[in-house]
Amino acid sequence: MATIRKRPGPNGRLVWQAQIIKKGFDKQYRTFDTKNEALRWATAIERDMNAGSFVSTSESENTTLSEALDRYVTEISATKKSANREIYTIRWWQASSLGSCSLASIRGKDITTVLALKTAEGAAPHTIHLYLALLSHVFTVARKRWGMEGLSNPAELVHKPRLPQGRDRRLVDDELPRLLTASLAYGGEIGPIITWAIETAMRRSEIAGMRWEHVDRKARVLLVPETKNGTPRRVPLSSAALGVLDGLPRRIDGHVWGMRPDSISQAFERVCEKSGIEGLTFHDLRHEATSRLFEKGLNPMQVAAITGHKTLQMLKRYTHLRAEDLVTLLG
Repeated sequence: MATIRKRPGPNGRLVWQAQIIKKGFDKQYRTFDTKNEALRWATAIERDMNAGSFVSTSESENTTLSEALDRYVTEISATKKSANREIYTIRWWQASSLGSCSLASIRGKDITTVLALKTAEGAAPHTIHLYLALLSHVFTVARKRWGMEGLSNPAELVHKPRLPQGRDRRLVDDELPRLLTASLAYGGEIGPIITWAIETAMRRSEIAGMRWEHVDRKARVLLVPETKNGTPRRVPLSSAALGVLDGLPRRIDGHVWGMRPDSISQAFERVCEKSGIEGLTFHDLRHEATSRLFEKGLNPMQVAAITGHKTLQMLKRYTHLRAEDLVTLLG
C-alpha cells in the first residue's frame, strides 16, 4: 500500500512524496508537485509490481546528482578532449540546488528553475544548451551504462531557449587590405596568421597547434591530427598558403606559430581597432574562408573535406554567400 505525504523539496518548495513498501521489492519513493501525480505514479508502480513487469529505481533514488556527476567525471569526462571545459559545467550543477537531490526526484520543472538562474546571470542561449546537454547525457549514461533502467530523463522535458541566427559577418570593401596593413604595423605573426586563416578555413586552435612535421610540402597538404570533432583531416594548401609558410622562420620547438589561441584573438582584436574595423572576430575569418570556397565552385562535400564540418547543417551556418558574387554564375 502506498503512502503519500508532503515534504520540503528542491528550491524550498513543498512537494508530495509517494512511498511504496511491498514484500519482495526494494522500497520505492518519488516526489511530485501535486498529490494526484503522486497517486497516479504509485498506482502504476503497484500495478507493474503485481504484473511482474516492474523495474526498480532504488539505485537512482539513492544516488544524488552530485554523486552521479562525480562518477561521470571519472568515467566519461576523462575520455573527452573538452574535459577541462566540461568540469566547470559539472561543478556548477553540483553547486546548484539540484546537486543534493536524488536522480529520480529531479523533474523538468526543477531544471528549468535552476537554469533560469543561470540565464539571469547573463548566460547566452548557447551556454544554456550546453549545460542542459551535459545534464541530459548524465541521465542517459545512468540509464544505459549504470543499470538505472527505470530512470527517466527530465532534461528531455525542458524547453530550450531559441538560438540566435548564425553570424553572417564577412569582409567587405577594403577591410582585408586594411587588416593586413594594420597587422604589419602591429608586428609579430598575426598578419601571416590572418592570411593563413582565410586561405585554409582552419579553426583558431588548429592554427595554434600546427607543427612543421605535419606539413607535406610535396603533396601541398597539412595534416590536422586533432580537431574539434575528433576526426583528423588533411587540409589542401593553396599557393598563397604555401607562400605564408615560405615566409616563416623554423622554430626550435617544432611549432609553426608561437601564439596561443587566446593570444591570436587578442592580437586580432587590436589589429581591428588599429584599422578602424568593427564587428569582426577572428572566427569570422573561418566564415569568410568557407564562403570563398563555395564561391570558387567547390561542392559541399569538397568544402566539408577542407573545413572539417561533419554535417551540411553545420556547414550552412558557416557559409554566407554574397548575391553580388553569384551573379556571374547565373549567366
